[in-house]
Amino acid sequence: MASVTLEDVSKVYDNKVTAIKNANLKINDTEFVVLVGPSGCGKSTLLRMIAGLEDITSGKIYIGDKVVNNVSPKDRNIAMVFQNYALYPHMTVYENMAFGLKLRKFPKAEIEKRVTQAAELLGIKAYLDRKPKALSGGQRQRVAVGRAIVRQPQVFLFDEPLSNLDAKLRVQMRIEINKLHKRLKTTMIYVTHDQVEAMTMGDRIVVLKDGVIQQVDAPLELYNKPVNLFVAGFIGSPAMNFIRGELHRNGELYFKTNDLQIKLTNIHAQRLKTYSKREIILGVRPEHFEIFEPGLHETFPALESEIEVVEPMGAETYAYLKKGKTSLSARLQPKESIKVGYTVKLALHPEKLHFFDPDSERAIR
Repeated sequence: MASVTLEDVSKVYDNKVTAIKNANLKINDTEFVVLVGPSGCGKSTLLRMIAGLEDITSGKIYIGDKVVNNVSPKDRNIAMVFQNYALYPHMTVYENMAFGLKLRKFPKAEIEKRVTQAAELLGIKAYLDRKPKALSGGQRQRVAVGRAIVRQPQVFLFDEPLSNLDAKLRVQMRIEINKLHKRLKTTMIYVTHDQVEAMTMGDRIVVLKDGVIQQVDAPLELYNKPVNLFVAGFIGSPAMNFIRGELHRNGELYFKTNDLQIKLTNIHAQRLKTYSKREIILGVRPEHFEIFEPGLHETFPALESEIEVVEPMGAETYAYLKKGKTSLSARLQPKESIKVGYTVKLALHPEKLHFFDPDSERAIR
């Protein structure tokens, strides 16, 4: 087992395109860390630099206490699982899993022991004599993971391993990978563009944008305390609503736009006292709206809006609303009053509101 440390790591292509800029990150021994961000943010590049498949332009990468900048991939004691499985079609499952150990000239008995143990762990022992073409997508992915397990590496690297699977199988496989981490107790670094995968799998999540690490935190900390607009909008599904407006005090504090006026609480007044009569961005997650009920939500900030689209999901309903030029999405409990064309009054949980500086895009704490 080993920790992974990045110190001021950068990657620049052709002296022009900066893929990673001054990345500093400490991944603890046995930790499961997820790198997440939109396409082109640099997450796969960062993973490939840790693996040694990409040279770094500057900085240092440590695996354990050893600087590995100039260490070849095969000598870094890591194992990587790719998006496309990368199985040899002419080999059986057993041969695919054993291939790396044979190249390293492990004894035959040791190879058989490791392959059998990994196959039992992953539930693919019955498929050891099959070729990859006779397996489903999920089974092939298990073989790819098994091939990594038999190496018994210090660090596992996963590069979007579930993107080729259907939605139901992705859920099943991410549960299996979580279980695997708990059994193996090995450091794992996992790349995905899917924030749901990130939230459900990682001990900590690293959010990247344009090659820059935006925030590193536990899933619920990212959700509840995003440091800026990008993290707030990227984490959570459906995405957080952002409304630009101004703060005005008329005895009490109000957030106002051309279309909306929302009365804020005394807690917000204290937090936002330096932003009076200034532009500000209000953030509200869709799940933090409720249908206003007199006697229950009297002290809550509230707004009225017309329902444009309804998406019934069974246990909950997604409503897309319009108030003037302001569009909102809300995740509500199913009710008869949630119908297209209806006007609803929504209560906003005061302690769940987020505020952002429009210039720096940083969260206002």
